[in-house]
Amino acid sequence: MIKVVTIGSICQDIFFPTSEGVVLETPEDVLSQKKLAFELGGKCAIQQRYETLGGNSVNVAVGLSKLGVDVMVYTTIGDDAVGKWIMKELKETGVKTGAVKMESDCGSDLSAIIVDEKSVDRVIFSSHIANKKLEFSAERIGNPEWIFIGDLSGDWQKITDDILLFAKKKNVNLAFNPRQKTIHSDVKKIIQTISVCEVLFVNKDEAIEIVNGYDKNILQELLEEEEYLVKTLYEIGAKTVAVTDGIRGAWAYDGVAVMHFDAVIQKNAVDTTGAGDAFTSGFLAAHLEGKDLSESLRWGIANSSNSVTEYGGQKGLLTEKQIAAMVSNISGNHKSL
Repeated sequence: MIKVVTIGSICQDIFFPTSEGVVLETPEDVLSQKKLAFELGGKCAIQQRYETLGGNSVNVAVGLSKLGVDVMVYTTIGDDAVGKWIMKELKETGVKTGAVKMESDCGSDLSAIIVDEKSVDRVIFSSHIANKKLEFSAERIGNPEWIFIGDLSGDWQKITDDILLFAKKKNVNLAFNPRQKTIHSDVKKIIQTISVCEVLFVNKDEAIEIVNGYDKNILQELLEEEEYLVKTLYEIGAKTVAVTDGIRGAWAYDGVAVMHFDAVIQKNAVDTTGAGDAFTSGFLAAHLEGKDLSESLRWGIANSSNSVTEYGGQKGLLTEKQIAAMVSNISGNHKSL
């Protein structure tokens, strides 16, 4: 039996590192507090570009595989040159590909990623074509112990409903990482899904938007408090909640203790793309091994902190032995309740 099936988009990521952008602080915009700006009509020189396999569900699948988890990715590609390239790259990762569907006369998903070399943060421009055709099939997915719901496209509400029905019928555990576009689209559906998931992964911006949708009368200053965010997401129904916030690290809550661990600052960091996915695979792999919240959080931090040393969401992923060598250097605190 396959341990985990990850469901969501897969794509080719093309990275364009540049130092010509300007980061603008916009604290008045609670959902978008920093922006990257370029001269309108300008032309930026790119010294080097990088091409990698991408997509939230496949990044998590590759991370789990590197940590010894039996994992299959459930996704859709086109029958174009990009799709053939994706399939070739995917087969080299150790992730099972039996649930990858190739659509005929269809373009594969592609992302152009502008990386700000000064902050090593990025802006992603995504083109979802093949994954708009994604559908859920009980026969195609088999009988996994866990389903990870990632970046869904197309009729994602129906796909989510189908997954939830299947999981309830088959007693399958759910891990959930909603994305900003689906939160914007239907926060009530996101909240419904959170209410039945075992483990929830979100970044702070996503947490703020979900909690704001859950309680419209909330005091705005509370939305900046990580402890309030993780407790509210737990109140919605997730058994374990993890919230990441870049270089500030991550917070987790399981109804017993709120924990926080700092990120490991890497002097050779080049790109934050996939760092959240690396955190998810590290945390989830530890959770699947039965490790406690503190250790799971350390695994996630270790994996995500190393991920930023490479372009893309996979090359910097760690093995269990490599994570074990890092966790002792990760500091943090917790508050038992």
